Amino acid sequence: MNQNRPAWSWQFAPESIVRAPHVRGLEDITADWAWGGSTGAGIKVAVIDSGIDNDHPAIAGRVKGYIAFHEDRDGNMNVDESPHTDAFGHGTACADIIRRLAPDCDLYSVKVLGPMLTGKGTAFAAGLRWAIEQGMHVVNLSLGSTKRDYYGMFHELADEAYFKNTVLVTAANNMPVASYPSLFAAVTSVACHEGQDPLEFYYNPLPPVEFGAPGINVTVAWLGGGQMTVTGNSFSAPHIAGLVARILSKHPGLTPFQVKTILRATARNVGGET
Repeated sequence: MNQNRPAWSWQFAPESIVRAPHVRGLEDITADWAWGGSTGAGIKVAVIDSGIDNDHPAIAGRVKGYIAFHEDRDGNMNVDESPHTDAFGHGTACADIIRRLAPDCDLYSVKVLGPMLTGKGTAFAAGLRWAIEQGMHVVNLSLGSTKRDYYGMFHELADEAYFKNTVLVTAANNMPVASYPSLFAAVTSVACHEGQDPLEFYYNPLPPVEFGAPGINVTVAWLGGGQMTVTGNSFSAPHIAGLVARILSKHPGLTPFQVKTILRATARNVGGET
């Protein structure tokens, strides 16, 4: 490294420049090019939620790893890497949606929520940090925190994920309030629309919420091997997470901003057909 160069500029010295994967022009990107024929094989998807029921027929044993974070009353973070099940049903529902779109992806259950679908922001952050450090390709975050105290911590984690090419797909809050990390520019934020076609999604040119995907009256896997019809932004995010898994499986090495560009180009209100 040349000590006379300004900080960070050494990455652009002639001998250091890395050739990035080629992405077609926006007008040339189609759904078929983006994910056609892809099943999500080779892609690690972490679901940070209430756990995943690996025995549910819809999940079919696709959970490849488990970890749970729980902060006790004394403020100690307890970590458990033994297999677990779903404490509520929410995580299994999200995993089901992801698998419908990317059936061959590898799921990782990161349990941070309990039976009442509540948990500490510190446990959530610990789970997200673990997913980033483990090199997950995609992280589904159908949860968030409205506490301003956590803004800085989640902002740092969102940026760390972005720079490590981990795509964070976040559900917007169901109420019109700010929640973190769903409104950060480094994540791919999603809210729901009424459609039932899992490939029908829309781009919003007026963010912070950037994409709309199915999430109203959708039938999903739930506890006890059954199903439930649900509504919420929570169930729109995994539709996009599943698509991202397919995109990355077909085009390895893409960065989060390239993935987001592809999603924009193939959205129903931009590219037209899906």
